[in-house]
Amino acid sequence: MSTVSLYRYQIPLQPSLPVGAARIDNRQGLLLSISNQMGETFHSEIAPLSGVDVDANPLTGFSRESLQQVTDYLQSKLASLPGQSYQQLLQLADESPFPSAALGLSLLAAKLTAQLPEVRIPQVEIPLVYFDKETASQDIQAVGAEVRARVSALPPQLHSVKVKVGQLPMAQEIELIHQILAANPRLKLRLDANRAFSLEQAIDFCACLPLDAIEYIEEPCADPADNPAVYQATGLLYALDETLNDPDYEFAATEGLTALVLKPMLIGSLYRLSELILTADSHGVRCILSSALESSQGIADIGRIAAWLTPQESPGVDTLSAFTQGLIEPLADKPTLLQADLTLVREWNA
Repeated sequence: MSTVSLYRYQIPLQPSLPVGAARIDNRQGLLLSISNQMGETFHSEIAPLSGVDVDANPLTGFSRESLQQVTDYLQSKLASLPGQSYQQLLQLADESPFPSAALGLSLLAAKLTAQLPEVRIPQVEIPLVYFDKETASQDIQAVGAEVRARVSALPPQLHSVKVKVGQLPMAQEIELIHQILAANPRLKLRLDANRAFSLEQAIDFCACLPLDAIEYIEEPCADPADNPAVYQATGLLYALDETLNDPDYEFAATEGLTALVLKPMLIGSLYRLSELILTADSHGVRCILSSALESSQGIADIGRIAAWLTPQESPGVDTLSAFTQGLIEPLADKPTLLQADLTLVREWNA
C-alpha cells in the first residue's frame, strides 16, 4: 500500500428515509481509499448509522458508534498502513472496536487480494415499500393509490417486496398490505416492524394478515424474547435484524426463526459476517444482506458481498432512490447527478 486517504461526505436525501420509527434527511459517512504500487486505487465506505433524525433526536437501535468516534479512531491507526501489506488491514479490522471501521478495512483487504467479486448489484433486488406518516395522516387514499401504482409496475420476475410496518395506525397498515397484495397477488411480503409492537399488538397485527402471502416479519416485538410467542400464536415466521447489532450476539436457533437480516455496516468485519452466515446456514436459517442506508459505493459493495457469501439470496438494497448524489459508484438510475463532494480528512503516504 502506497497511499491511504480518508474523506468525509454528506449527501442530502429527498424524500427523507425511515430509520426505525425516525426519519433522516441526509446521510453522512467516510470514504477510505487505498492506492497500491501499481497505481490502482480501491475504495470502501465507512458509514455508521447513527447521529440525529429530522427532529434532532438521537438515532437509537442501530450503530453504537458515532461518525466522529470512527473518524478519530481511523486517524490514529491509518498512519501505519503505507508501505505495509494487506495483512495489516486485516489486523486493524480484527482489533477495531467499531463495526463500520472493521467492515471498511476488511473490504479493502478483500479488494486488494481480488477476493471480492467484481459484480454489480443484482438485477432482481428486493424493493422497499414504506408509508409516509405525514402524507398518510392527511390522505390515506392517496398513499394507497401511490403504493398500488408502484406495486403494479414491478417487473414480472420479481416475487418479493419488503414493507415497513409499525409506522401507521394498525388498521390502516393492514388495509394497505391487503391493497398491495390485491394489486399484485403473486407477491410474497417481507414485513419489517423494527420492534414497533408489544407482544399483544404483534399478535393482533399478524392475526389479520394472509399468512400464505407473508415470508416473515422482522423484529416484530419491542422485546425480542417475545418473538417466538408471536410465531406460536399466529404461525407467522420471524427474522432478526436489530438483535444482530449487539456485539455480544451469538446465534441461537429459536422456534419460528427463519432468517437473519444482516447489515454489514453494523455487523463488522467480513470474517464476522461470514461466520454468522455459516452458523445460521448450518441450522437452516436464511441470511439476507441489507442496507444500512449507505451511499452508492456501500450499496455496490453489499451487492458484491452478497454474490460472494449469500449467492442464493437477493440483498435488500432498494434505498438509493432518495439519494440526491452518488459517491464513487455512480447512481445507475440517475446518471445526470453530480457526485458528492468529498472533504479530505487526511492522507498518508509511504
